[in-house]
Amino acid sequence: MPAEDLKIKHIEPTLYNDDLAPLEHAKRNWGSFEIFNVWSNDIQSLFGYTLAATLFISYGLSGWAVLAGIVLAGFIVMGLVQLTGKPSVKYGVPFPVMARASMGVRGANFPALVRAIVAIFWYGVQSYFASTAVALLLNSVTGASTEPVFLGLSAIGWLSYVLVCAFQVMLFMRGIEWITKFLNWAGPFVYAVMIVLMIVIWYKASPSLLDELGTIFSGQGEFAAGPVAAFATVVGTMVAYFAAVVINYGDFARFVKSQKQMTIGNFLGLPVSLAIFSLIALIITAGTVVVFGETLTNPTDIIARVDNLTLTIIAAITFFAATVGINLVANFIPPAYDIANLAPARISARTGGFITAAIAFVIGALWIAFISKVGIAGFVDTLGAVLAPLYGIIVADYYLVRKQQLNLQDLFSTETSGAYYYDNGWNRKAMLAFGAASVFSVCTVWVPSLSIFSGYSWLFGAFLGAALHYLLMRKQVALVAVTE
Repeated sequence: MPAEDLKIKHIEPTLYNDDLAPLEHAKRNWGSFEIFNVWSNDIQSLFGYTLAATLFISYGLSGWAVLAGIVLAGFIVMGLVQLTGKPSVKYGVPFPVMARASMGVRGANFPALVRAIVAIFWYGVQSYFASTAVALLLNSVTGASTEPVFLGLSAIGWLSYVLVCAFQVMLFMRGIEWITKFLNWAGPFVYAVMIVLMIVIWYKASPSLLDELGTIFSGQGEFAAGPVAAFATVVGTMVAYFAAVVINYGDFARFVKSQKQMTIGNFLGLPVSLAIFSLIALIITAGTVVVFGETLTNPTDIIARVDNLTLTIIAAITFFAATVGINLVANFIPPAYDIANLAPARISARTGGFITAAIAFVIGALWIAFISKVGIAGFVDTLGAVLAPLYGIIVADYYLVRKQQLNLQDLFSTETSGAYYYDNGWNRKAMLAFGAASVFSVCTVWVPSLSIFSGYSWLFGAFLGAALHYLLMRKQVALVAVTE
């Protein structure tokens, strides 16, 4: 692939700042290992472990079928991010800028804002969960009281929460190089500790562990809709878990030196890492049945039962690192760019990060006392459903409408003759495609008769968005070839 001219010759202040500008090839220092660790940190969170363990025991499928579904989901997600990552590797632009090609230079603010809202909410929630790991560490060492003193948190809980929030902001302020170093350390470290925990459980459960594993792999119970639907649900659930990162994957891909290294990192970090981590989760889960007499899928519950101070301290550090890792990857860096895209002349990515941290601090602080009790899941799931058609639109526009060719200068231009100015900066056809496709995605959240699609509605929503956008834009395909 010939080197692209990534210099912007005519800067429009309302669309440009140094954080959104195309990243030149000489300034990129990510390889396959860094991409692998993006996915490792995403997979190895507390929720990621619990999800993988739960899938093996919830749908009546054999363990091999569940493992096959998880690996298939890994390949699907790999394919999805290859599509969104390729243009960012080529042109060096983050997701909000890439969205301008399909949505318009002003219309791109809409998907960026929706993505930012989802990410900020989960950033606050994940910050709280990361603080529970720190609180576990402090309580195990000091023996301090766990009685709540304010908004459902103890004094140690508040101290832990403030420390986690401050640590994440400090790391963000140090820049992408420090974040990269943290991810590169956290990924392998979490893997090592999970393997140690697996060995401890295996030692305590042996020789009955193999019998329990055989029971799980033979399948237990039944899924009302049948084995095919159960398999589809496993695949869809795992794909949905990564949905938040899939759409803004370009925020990370722009730092990669080449598409080949991105592909290798995606392969090792998704299907391969998912398979290994899921097997570890399965072995530990089977061991808890033998050792503790019940199925435990939450790592913190397992550590509490093991009752070993050294292991508790190491595990607490591990859970903290894993949760902070996914928070940085999925919920901090993306909204920082998204908010900067709203007003580049006044808001840098760093300022966007401060805004993200401030709002998220309030959300996390209110999680126990208020937010977790008001049914907020429907709101968040709705916003997530909205993102699916946007992914389809952006991908269809780049690959089918524009034939993988962008006018980089026009992505930062408000000239009426610009390729992405459309109608006052908004592509009405893309908005129409989004509106129609998002109806289905949102209905799967709220309409009971469509709840069967809830596990994999993201894929349907993305496909509908892509198909409708291409159909509405097909008359412009010839014009695009001429103008670009």
